[in-house]
Formats: sequence, structure tokens, C-alpha cells
Amino acid sequence: MRGMKRQIGIAIAFAACFVAASDVAADEYRLQSLHIEHAFARATPPGAKSGGAYLTIENSGTAAATLVSASSPVAASVELHQMAMDGGLMTMRSVPALDIPPGGRVELRPGGYHLMLLDLKQPLKVGDKVPVTLTFRNLGSVDIGVEVEPMGASSPMTHK
Repeated sequence: MRGMKRQIGIAIAFAACFVAASDVAADEYRLQSLHIEHAFARATPPGAKSGGAYLTIENSGTAAATLVSASSPVAASVELHQMAMDGGLMTMRSVPALDIPPGGRVELRPGGYHLMLLDLKQPLKVGDKVPVTLTFRNLGSVDIGVEVEPMGASSPMTHK
């Protein structure tokens, strides 16, 4: 009886580890040599027409990968933008594509490169998961889920 309780305890611990690992894996996406993770967006106030989304793309391949577009059903369009300092002023501009070097990684983050969701169809609310499709030249597309965090978030939170 004691041995059986131990086996049940081990089985429960194993199942808990499996569920925890599945939760982590659910927020990571792959497309050939690309690994995409830490996708989050900031919540928007009612009536806001745009919002930002952020993520990390890692390229384990031997050739550069190029993010050429993104789309989401929650916005009329999604553009790749870059924020930068120019003469002491913060500027934001649309960029046509973003290269991820072989063996490198690119972070889309507040204050840098990001996805701009334009003409939002509804506010982004904390706890929602926004579907986004990323399209890469010569690699195809991948659907990801972007967790909506509080308005001032600078990284994805772990509130699962």
C-alpha cells in the first residue's frame, strides 16, 4: 500500500510538471528556424484607435529571416514600426521589413521595434489573447497569440 501511494505521488508530480511545461510551450511558437516567444501587447483605453504588440524572434538558422508583414482580426491593419531618438525627440516610423540575422535574435519592445495595431475594432483588455499572423519572406507565416498586459507593461507577465 505504501509503495502504491508513492507511485501515485510520483505520477501526480509528473503530471503537474507536464501541465506546467505545456503552459510555457503554449506561448512559444516555431516556424522552421525561427523561435518566437514573449508576445504581449499593452491594454488600450476605450476609444483608442491603435495599440502596440511586442515579441522576441530568435533565428537558429544559417540564413537571415525577414519579417515582412503582420495581420490581426482585431485591427484593420498591422504595421512594423520603429521608435528611436532623433535630436532629443522620440520619433516613430513605419519600416517595410525587419531582418533577423542568422544565429541572432531581435526583440520587438516598447521604445524600439514593435507591431502597431491600427484602427482597432475593440479595446485591448488585460487578460485577452490577441491572434496575430506573422509573415516572413521565404519562410511562410505563423499564427501566434499575444497576451494583453496592463497599459504600462514593459514585458510579458506570468499571471497564469
